[in-house]
Amino acid sequence: MSPPRAAGPRATAAASSPPEERHAGISEMCATFGVTPRTLRFYEQKELLAPIRRGQQRLYTRRDRARLTLILRGKRFGFSLEEIRQLLDLYDHDDRQLIQLRRTHEVAQARLADMERQRAELDEAIAELRTELDRAAAVLAAADRECSASPAGRRKES
Repeated sequence: MSPPRAAGPRATAAASSPPEERHAGISEMCATFGVTPRTLRFYEQKELLAPIRRGQQRLYTRRDRARLTLILRGKRFGFSLEEIRQLLDLYDHDDRQLIQLRRTHEVAQARLADMERQRAELDEAIAELRTELDRAAAVLAAADRECSASPAGRRKES
């Protein structure tokens, strides 16, 4: 006898959806989350979402909506799809969510450190650009004053 196969996200979604649960169609999901149908199909292809399929229709469960919320939050924070997948997988395996919370905390701390480093680099680049713009403005102002003070510059103005 072979060992039982682990249920994938598609099987889990169908099994965990109570019959009385309200399902959302793809249009409602797009409107609710501000995403395109292509985005939803992409996350489905990457096995991050597993809507129930009825023919060509996709029906999203409460679980799919929660997962999409976490996916979009993770993307906004700069997590890779693989990091998001790992965190979502931990959620599926730990009912108390402590493993997921610990791993999310670790990944988030690393991402925050990256973002702070990037912000420091960006602040430095902005300061340098402002200095160069100030320098250029001073040169242009001096050139304008010199041009308007010269006889040739005064003739052009009249």
